[in-house]
Amino acid sequence: MALPPLEADALRAYAEELRENFVRLQSESRALHDRARAVRVTERSPDGLVTVTVGARGELIRLDLDPRVLRRSDSQAIALLITETAHRAAARAQEEVIAIFEPLVPADQMRAELEGDLDSGLWELGERMRGDRDAL
Repeated sequence: MALPPLEADALRAYAEELRENFVRLQSESRALHDRARAVRVTERSPDGLVTVTVGARGELIRLDLDPRVLRRSDSQAIALLITETAHRAAARAQEEVIAIFEPLVPADQMRAELEGDLDSGLWELGERMRGDRDAL
C-alpha cells in the first residue's frame, strides 16, 4: 500500500531533518564533549572554611580546608560541611554540562542521561517520535 504523495513528502522531509540533525550532532559533539570534560567548579562552604573543586562528573579534584576548621571538635560537622559543599559543586558542574549540550540535547533529556536514567531518555525520545509522526 503506497502512501499518499503528501504523507510521503512529509516523511521524506522528516527523514532529511533527522539526517541533518544527526550530521550536525556528529560534527558538533566532539567540541561540546571537550568543553564539557573541561568543566571545573569550585564551591566554598558558607563559613568559608571548606573549598571543593569538582570535575564535569562531580568527581573531587581538590579539597582545601582552612586551618580554622580543625579547631572544631565535631568531626561529624566537618564531614557534613565537606559533603554538602561537594554536593553543591557537583550540582553546579552538572548544570554547566547540561548548558553546554543544550544546543543539541534538551536539558531534561541530558539531565536524565547524566543521572543514569536511561528509561526516561528512551521514553522521551519515543514520545517525541510518536508526536512528530502524529503531526504529519
